[in-house]
Parts: sequence; C-alpha cells; structure tokens
Amino acid sequence: MAKKPVKSVVKKSVASPAAKKASPSKPKAPKILAIEKVNEDALNKLRDLNIEQGLQAEIQWCLGSYRADKNPIGLYTMAERALDVFKGVREKNPKAVATKLVSNIEKALKSR
Repeated sequence: MAKKPVKSVVKKSVASPAAKKASPSKPKAPKILAIEKVNEDALNKLRDLNIEQGLQAEIQWCLGSYRADKNPIGLYTMAERALDVFKGVREKNPKAVATKLVSNIEKALKSR
C-alpha cells in the first residue's frame, strides 16, 4: 500500500488594514477607585504626621467597609474631614502636607 502524501497547510498572514493601535494615554480611573486611593493617601499622611488617631481609625474602618460592600459614602465623608485637617496643618506649616495631596482630595470630592 502506498501512502498518500500529506499536504501541509500554510496560513498566510495578512495584515488587516483596520488594525487598531493602542492609545498612548492612560485610561482614567473610575471615580470610586479615585476616592479609595485618596483615602489611602490621607491615611498614610495622617500616620506620617502622627495626628488624628481617631480619624485614622475611622478612615481605616471605612476603607474596609467599602471593600466589603462597595458603598463609597463613608469614604467621601472621611475625605472631607481629612481635607479640613490638612488645611489646618498647612496653615501652621505649609511644608507638612503636599499641595498635590490636598488638590487630589478636592478633585475626588468634586467627582461625586
């Protein structure tokens, strides 16, 4: 019995003319992720300054609560309180709290 030759299948690669290119800009973070990030940054700064331990505990609790139920209401409240604290600290010592942190908190609060 003679064996039949097997034809090899060669696929031609054809570049599609409508190939999509990746956009060079970063995708924007959703609002809720922004408020979570802002609260984490505020918590870290409060810890660095070693002030407002009660507020630190409440922010930490709200972050845990948000991660469990995805309800950001508490995070917005804590961000407002942290903003007031940071503005007070900036009045006494402008170099203690970065302007960027304050502006990030304000942006997150405006995006509600």
